[in-house]
Amino acid sequence: MATNQQVKLLGFAGSPFVARAELALKLKGVQYEYIQESLTNKSDLLLKSNPVHKKVPVLLHNNQPICESLVIVEYVDETWTGHPILPSDPYHRALSRFWSRFIEDQVMPPVFKAAWNPNKQERVKGAEEAREALKILDKELKVNGKFFNGDSVGFLDIAALIIFYWVPIIQEASEFNVYSGDKYPKLGKWSQEVLNDPVVKGVLPPRDVLLSFFKARFQSIVNSK
Repeated sequence: MATNQQVKLLGFAGSPFVARAELALKLKGVQYEYIQESLTNKSDLLLKSNPVHKKVPVLLHNNQPICESLVIVEYVDETWTGHPILPSDPYHRALSRFWSRFIEDQVMPPVFKAAWNPNKQERVKGAEEAREALKILDKELKVNGKFFNGDSVGFLDIAALIIFYWVPIIQEASEFNVYSGDKYPKLGKWSQEVLNDPVVKGVLPPRDVLLSFFKARFQSIVNSK
């Protein structure tokens, strides 16, 4: 177990990707310093720590930077003992990674297209693509307990949090509809377990703040045309 370590997290309030990293750290009971970044005036520390993408989150462990939210989650799981995040079984570990990539590559890009693309036809197309991806996820995913792999929050639960909490807020702000628990019952039941977990609740930003932020972003896109 890593002890007496210097741990810092560069983040931005409201980011679902930063929330992933925070959740992993809290599940492990890791003490860390949170450093708030600005989207419009990025710090030298952020630019130095993530020169490739220049984005949060970045985990600094003894001044060594780790970037990308799910990479950070895996790093935290491998570095600190305690609450297991990835399953110990190789097959279930592979499934967690597979479906997390599906969320990253097949679900969220069309969701963001539906929300933020300035072209209305592209937004409609994005919504259709997102619904199809969510339909596959709801049909094929097998949840083995309260959470994806049992009775405690794990890797895929952390990856899917963006669907369960952020997507409903984004779609309300952006006036499109791709996800609801009624439409995708398996995802809906799973999401309730995840969102009701006390540690998960501790990393979720206030809904009204997010909604105002996303409404302003959507309106700026509409006004730019």
